[in-house]
Amino acid sequence: MDLLTTAALAAGAVLLDAGLGEPRRRHPLVGFGRLAQWIEGRGHRPSRRTGACALLLAVAPWGLLAAWLAALPDPWGAAFSLWALYFALGLRSLHDHVRPIVAGLAHGDEGAARAAVARIVSRDAETLEIAASACETVLENGNDGVFGALFWFCCAGAPGVIVYRLVNTLDAMWGYRNDRYLHFGWAAARLDDVLNWLPARLTALTYALSGRTRQALACWRSQAPAWDSPNAGPVMASGAGALGIRLGGPARYGGAWHERPPLGAGAPPTAADIDRALGLVRHGVALWLAALLVSGMGALVFQRGWHA
Repeated sequence: MDLLTTAALAAGAVLLDAGLGEPRRRHPLVGFGRLAQWIEGRGHRPSRRTGACALLLAVAPWGLLAAWLAALPDPWGAAFSLWALYFALGLRSLHDHVRPIVAGLAHGDEGAARAAVARIVSRDAETLEIAASACETVLENGNDGVFGALFWFCCAGAPGVIVYRLVNTLDAMWGYRNDRYLHFGWAAARLDDVLNWLPARLTALTYALSGRTRQALACWRSQAPAWDSPNAGPVMASGAGALGIRLGGPARYGGAWHERPPLGAGAPPTAADIDRALGLVRHGVALWLAALLVSGMGALVFQRGWHA
């Protein structure tokens, strides 16, 4: 698939996501989640080897099927590739989940805002900082749900984006460091880290270019290494620096407090900063699509000049 076609399909998928959002019924990831639960229920063992086999069993068939469908003659192969990226993107979903938080804060209804943010974070709801938690979620999921999908679609087409999204889903289900998943979920968590390593750094660079660039790069360089996630650290440090807000700090998970290093620079975020964080992601998507389009047109001009 040439760069210009990739750019057109990526733009089409972003427009579909903006217009339609996530399917409210029969979402493929819901079905995949049930399959993953079935595999876990019948094959769970506290073993890395077992977890790796479960990961392979859950993901490999769909990656192979996607490769076969994407290779069909056009328009069928292109239509499937468009469909695959549309289902993998989560930009509209990110907005839909965050808007109730903004609305609750705007109307002075802290209870509604807290309930809304509790649905999308794993921290204890009664202790979290609402605006800060929402901003962290937007910045981190900008990578996981948007730029990571675009990256793997550009690199490996429909099979790449489907494998990426399925591994990301398994990491969300199995990637916990507790007695049940420490070994069984190790393969899913590590593969998700590998698949997100380069996209996370491109996301961090995108955030930096879309905001206070020097401050974002300085925060990324000095703060990200202290964060416990090798990919979330650069993304959130750069995003917080680009917005000029302060994130991180102590957070409570399952009743236990965890000290997290500070990220970014400036004052703690307010409700208005949640919209600014969403704008940072949207601006980044526009940058990526523009870069794809320019690269595709440049490649086409070069190819025609080469054959002239």
